[in-house]
Amino acid sequence: SCLVQFGDTVVLCAVTVQDRPTHLPFFPLTIEYREKSYAAGKIPGGFFKREGRPGEKETLPSRLIDRPIRPLFAKGFKNETQVICTVLSHDLENDPDVVAMIGASAALTISGIPFLGPIGGARVGFINGEYVLNPTADEREESTLDLMVAGTNEGVMMVESQANELSEDEMLGAVMFGHREIQPVMDMIIDLAEACAKEPWDVPEEDPAIAPAKVRFAELAEADLRAAYVEQVKQ
Repeated sequence: SCLVQFGDTVVLCAVTVQDRPTHLPFFPLTIEYREKSYAAGKIPGGFFKREGRPGEKETLPSRLIDRPIRPLFAKGFKNETQVICTVLSHDLENDPDVVAMIGASAALTISGIPFLGPIGGARVGFINGEYVLNPTADEREESTLDLMVAGTNEGVMMVESQANELSEDEMLGAVMFGHREIQPVMDMIIDLAEACAKEPWDVPEEDPAIAPAKVRFAELAEADLRAAYVEQVKQ
């Protein structure tokens, strides 16, 4: 686990991994991002006096964190993995979603499990013709761009954005700007891992018995699947 702070926004990111692989045909990874009212100094009132189920503002950051992280686990790793990001304090200026993404990357990197990261993440705004890194809440109201970018040293893994009539060059420039600015974050995570990372797990190898089955499936089903995908008559 690790505690990440940006301004007065603080997020606790914890990684828990099952000590044995599951028999599921997919990698059972759960990313959960939660914002509690107490993080902003508020207590739920009215009829519901307790925290409810995750809202849209919690579901979307969970997906944003999942998308760049999921492909970076070693092939064949099937241990159930949970990444829980809890907002402990929100200063109402710096959005915790970027902080949670960085924290999740750091926690996974120091955990020792076969995660081929780290990743970095940033929000990019565009105000008065200039790119702004991680704009505050007030700055985002003036910005014609709200772009989230995540990636590794080698390249961009995920982009999510909304923009107001920006050109393709301006959008591409925002992605490149964000990717350049997240490099120091990844360097910090690597320094952290060198100081306190757990012993690395053995990277699992894919079951060799599965490969012939995959080839056989392609022989039997590929032609029919290709034909089915171009069928336009719903009946």
